[in-house]
Amino acid sequence: MDIILLERVEKLGTIGDVVTVKDGYARNFLLPNKKALRANRANREVFEANRERIEADNAAKRGEAETKSKDVDGLEVTLIRAASNTGQLYGSASVRDIENGLNAQGAEVSKSMIVLDRPIKAIGMYDVRVMLHPEVISIVKVNVARSEDEAELQRSGVDVIAKMFEDDQAELRELAAEVTSDGDEDGDSESAADAAEVFEDAAVDQAEEGTAAKDEGTSPPSDANA
Repeated sequence: MDIILLERVEKLGTIGDVVTVKDGYARNFLLPNKKALRANRANREVFEANRERIEADNAAKRGEAETKSKDVDGLEVTLIRAASNTGQLYGSASVRDIENGLNAQGAEVSKSMIVLDRPIKAIGMYDVRVMLHPEVISIVKVNVARSEDEAELQRSGVDVIAKMFEDDQAELRELAAEVTSDGDEDGDSESAADAAEVFEDAAVDQAEEGTAAKDEGTSPPSDANA
């Protein structure tokens, strides 16, 4: 379907552009939300007759959003959530959670303004976009942790998942060393070596699980808005 944009739409164009989109996207989102008009002759004439007013209204709203962005940019929302020992959340951190956290700090944003590129499913620090206006985007931090202490570590730049697995692997290697030492003293070095190998394998498996959990929770941006 050909449409006339009434405001800037990410990856499509800006006010007055005539673009082609899928019928479902136009009917279910752009048209009902008054972001576009069908690009027929009558609508083109209506748009051109009202272009100056539409652009003036957009400029006024953009100015208001730019002012508001000063109070939103750099805000941090801390979400304390239960998670597995690999950092995987039992559930996810939702757009509503972020909205509530921002508004508790006086941001005055709506759920539709928060652009979550992909559901947050692991502990960590995330940059999340807040679209105050189609041309004004603020970036906020979302700190998802299992405790306030853990959140503080992440705030200071510590990769909690990496640290957690480093600690686990160190503990397993220490146990392996103890088993080997005990086996040498008891004269059963072969069994001790086998046990030590098991601990080493467990350390490797845990490291791989931690990397997988981290990758899933911090996937590359997409166009989805959860």
